[in-house]
Amino acid sequence: MGAPTPPPPSYSAPGGPSGPVVPILVDVREGPDAAGVYNFNFETGDGISRHEQGAPQGPEGAVAAQGGWSFTFPDGTPGVFNFVADGSGYRVESDLLPTPHPLPAHAIAQIEFAAQQAAAEAAGGARPQYSAPPPAPSQGYSF
Repeated sequence: MGAPTPPPPSYSAPGGPSGPVVPILVDVREGPDAAGVYNFNFETGDGISRHEQGAPQGPEGAVAAQGGWSFTFPDGTPGVFNFVADGSGYRVESDLLPTPHPLPAHAIAQIEFAAQQAAAEAAGGARPQYSAPPPAPSQGYSF
């Protein structure tokens, strides 16, 4: 027999805990197994939860994962976040994340025109032209 296993390290702040101890209610962990598949789930007594599962995907075996976390803000607002991390990148969804303003119609038209130009050039064709010539430049300012 070998020496006894030492206890796990303590993670409290210097001088001891700075607040109440929060119990861990759920702590389930599986893997990663030989194939690279894993999952975990934990929940704390103060309402924090985190879950994730992942597995190798594609020819290179890069791990694709999905999961989420939740907690409650001091004002009682729930914070819920879900994510997917795969070959298309890392994407988080939550009602709390800001969303961009919608693009104005003229910006959408410019983007569509640029896409048409790129597609025509990629196909070896001529660049598309505007349906109407642009207006002549202004000759001055009026008030």
